[in-house]
Amino acid sequence: MCLAALAHQAHPRWRLVIAANRDEFHARPAAPLARWTDGSGIIGGRDLSAGGTWLGLTEAGRLALVTNYRVPGFPRPERPSRGGLVTAVLGGADPAAAGLAAMNPCTLLTVDPAGACIHGNHPQPQANPLTPGVHGLSNGPISPPWAKTRRVMDALERWLRQAATGDPAPLFAALADRTPTAATWDEGGPEPRLSSVFIADPDYGTRCSTVVLVDRDGQGTICEQRFDADGRPAGTETIAFRW
Repeated sequence: MCLAALAHQAHPRWRLVIAANRDEFHARPAAPLARWTDGSGIIGGRDLSAGGTWLGLTEAGRLALVTNYRVPGFPRPERPSRGGLVTAVLGGADPAAAGLAAMNPCTLLTVDPAGACIHGNHPQPQANPLTPGVHGLSNGPISPPWAKTRRVMDALERWLRQAATGDPAPLFAALADRTPTAATWDEGGPEPRLSSVFIADPDYGTRCSTVVLVDRDGQGTICEQRFDADGRPAGTETIAFRW
C-alpha cells in the first residue's frame, strides 16, 4: 500500500509538488533518503532487500515513483522487483524497455524534461500523459481515486491556494492522517487497518512520508520523514537539488 498526490504544472510558482506515503513491512530493510554514491546520480531512499527505490529523482530533471496495484493472486515472488523499474527509468530507460509488463501489477509515475506520465501494467500496459493539474495514485485504479488518496489530493489543492512560503508542514500533516475511510476495495483497502492515509500497524504500515517541491526556476527540495513500527518519528532528511 502506498499513495501519492501530485500537482503537475498547476501553480504559477510550482512546477511540481508531490506528497507521498510509502507503506511496507517494517521488517524489510531500507536506507533513508540520500544521494547515492554509486554514480547513478539518484537521490532517494533505498530498498536494501532488492536494491531499488520506491521514489527517486536525479538532477537531470527526472523523477519516478512506483506503487503496487492490488490484484488477487499477486504479487508473485518470481517476478522482478518494481523498485528496479524506478532506478532504470531514472537512468533514462523507457518503462516498457525496462520490463514494466513483466513485473507484478503496479502504477509508475515518471517526470522528465518532456513532461509527466502515469504508466500501468494491469490489466494491460498503458501510458497516460498528465495534463496540468492535481492527480493521485495509490494501489487501485487511477480513476476514481481511492477515498484516502482523494483526501491528500484535496489537501494539496488547499496548499496550492495558500502556497506563499512553500512550507511543507500542511502536506506532511495530510500524510499523517490516521482516520479510517470506508473499508472497501475501491475506497482504501479490504480492511479498516489499511484504509487510512497513514497506516499505523506494527507489522505493515507507513514507513516514510515524502514531499517534493520544484519551483519554476528549477530549484527543488525533497524531504523525507521516517517512522518506526509504532508509528513514531524515526528521522528526517532534506536534500536540495536543481533541475
